[in-house]
Amino acid sequence: MRAPLSIVIPTLNAGEELPGALACLMSGVEAGLVRELVVTDGGSTDGTVALAEEVGAEMITGSPGRGGQIARGVVASKGDWILILHADTQLGEGWVEATERLMARAASGETCAGYFRLRFRAKGMMAGVTAGWANLRSRLFGLPYGDQGLVLPRVLYEEVGGMPDMPLMEDVAIARRLRGRLVALDAEAATSAARYQATGWVRRGARNLWTLARYMMGADPKALARAYRR
Repeated sequence: MRAPLSIVIPTLNAGEELPGALACLMSGVEAGLVRELVVTDGGSTDGTVALAEEVGAEMITGSPGRGGQIARGVVASKGDWILILHADTQLGEGWVEATERLMARAASGETCAGYFRLRFRAKGMMAGVTAGWANLRSRLFGLPYGDQGLVLPRVLYEEVGGMPDMPLMEDVAIARRLRGRLVALDAEAATSAARYQATGWVRRGARNLWTLARYMMGADPKALARAYRR
């Protein structure tokens, strides 16, 4: 029986962060859970592509934009289950068992998607407060972000229309499509705090909330992406 899980990682100049993410996935390979790794790149000019090829990943290349990159990666993948993971997110101990429990729920007739508990790879009170808010938002409103990972069966992914080809807020869009079918997994996703540290925890958090609010009110994701990058 083939391993069930395809891991899809979108990248763009992720050469520094990708090794850490890949190292944490080895426990899934050793457990016989991981069937393949698909790295879907948006035009990296660093060593990202060479690194992915070195570890035996299937490489998909195309225009940048995380939603579209993920969608192309999933199309190229073959597993019955999909794990969508950001290149700067490292899954913690117990992620394999948590994923297997989610699969067992589906086998018993409860088909749902799972996300991991967020932690920032940074010290200090603001890192904990920001992660705590993200985890609370995920549980109360069913809106985990992409840096928390997303595990789901392919049939459910296709049922909700897949990952939208959007330059920003693709994670919120698919979470809304999965509303009522998202569950928190008992394992950690430790993500980079570089953007928060560069612009300030409060400023970055407020900016993210404002971007989310504008999206919920119907703003064009392309315009949001341009403003976000500025």
